[in-house]
Amino acid sequence: MNQVKKHNKYNRLPDFLKMSSILIFLLGFLFSNPSFAEEKKKNKPSLEESATKIYLDGFRYNESYIKTEIPFVNYIRDRELAEVHIMSTTQRTGARGTEYTITFYGQHQFANLNDTLKYVSKQADAMEITRQEIVRLLKIGLMPYISKTAHADYISISYRRKRDPVAVEDKWNNWVFFISGSADLEFEENDHKTELDGALSAERVTPDWRISLSGRADYNLRKIESSSYITKNPSFNTLIVKSINDHWSTGLYGSALSSDSYNSKLTISAGPALEFNRVPYSVSTRKEFRFLYKVEYKNIRYKSETIFGKFDEQLFKQTLSATLELRDKWGSTVGTLEGSNYLHDFGLLRLRLSGRINLRLFGSLSLDISGSIAMIRDDLSLRKGDREVDEVLLRLKRLSSDYDINTRIGFRYTFGSIYSNVVNPRFGGGNTRRRR
Repeated sequence: MNQVKKHNKYNRLPDFLKMSSILIFLLGFLFSNPSFAEEKKKNKPSLEESATKIYLDGFRYNESYIKTEIPFVNYIRDRELAEVHIMSTTQRTGARGTEYTITFYGQHQFANLNDTLKYVSKQADAMEITRQEIVRLLKIGLMPYISKTAHADYISISYRRKRDPVAVEDKWNNWVFFISGSADLEFEENDHKTELDGALSAERVTPDWRISLSGRADYNLRKIESSSYITKNPSFNTLIVKSINDHWSTGLYGSALSSDSYNSKLTISAGPALEFNRVPYSVSTRKEFRFLYKVEYKNIRYKSETIFGKFDEQLFKQTLSATLELRDKWGSTVGTLEGSNYLHDFGLLRLRLSGRINLRLFGSLSLDISGSIAMIRDDLSLRKGDREVDEVLLRLKRLSSDYDINTRIGFRYTFGSIYSNVVNPRFGGGNTRRRR
């Protein structure tokens, strides 16, 4: 009897194994079935899906680093779908550093929840230091939005106290100096080209004064078979600006130059200028509306006789320009209308209208337009005599022209997934440093 029971027990074992195998198969099928997984996902949104959607605007060379350091948001390629539009604008400081202005625009459920933060980097700051500070500001600015989401439960805030800055005496008195140079050499059997240029400049910027001095020299040698062509263009420029208040500034321009292509042995010019900015300079990072008027005295000695029979001249010239610069969520634009004329003959004038627009049309489609148009009636330096074609092509001599037109237009459109959270550094994909 015991043997029978024992026999029946072992007979039931294969049935048990069969049932277990079937159950494991069904469970594996259900959890591996995409439709089942998607349905489960829809029923219970993940924490990542509910993260705040942000759109980065103007962070081109730091985006990969930002996405790596701030993983608790969703990065969106379409600004209209974003819940927070973050825009970065920059402005050069007197010491050749950079002031970063980061503006947060709340959208959809965060509408009217806006903020602006600033950070100033030094010229000598390493890229790592700059982008760390940018990320720190982004984290601070994002907190009012993150605090209203489920991610707030995973945020901790720490305070890092720094010692007070120590007042030091600047032995350079706010002066910053720059030096640069380059050489371009090309050699073929019957065509040799040598281009050399160097520059030296100095700047001093304080809240009340801006002083800029710069010198530059270009030397170009072109040999084509047995013919040689040489152009030299040394120049020196100076600008002194005194701040009057938050809207007005006054200044003094000065320059000296020699140019083969512009038939100038030596041209010296100097004169006062006055600028009015309709927008206070303190908020000029995103908007400027400037009017500039200057009068200059010009003493010109020509290399060769002009078409007007002149070898030298002393002239007075006036210039008035208006410039509008805007940058906002819809894009950016800058436009300048400038007019100038010589005071001894108002018919000797020049009018130029130039502009650049970057317009976000809708979604990921943007339009880029730039161009300028000029009416020229003041070209007094044209050489007398015939001009050979090769001299014109090499810019040794210029042709007379009544107008000058330049245009450029382009579109950019991206499509596909709205998310851009993933960073892949392979094969240089994570290298955000600007290539020079």
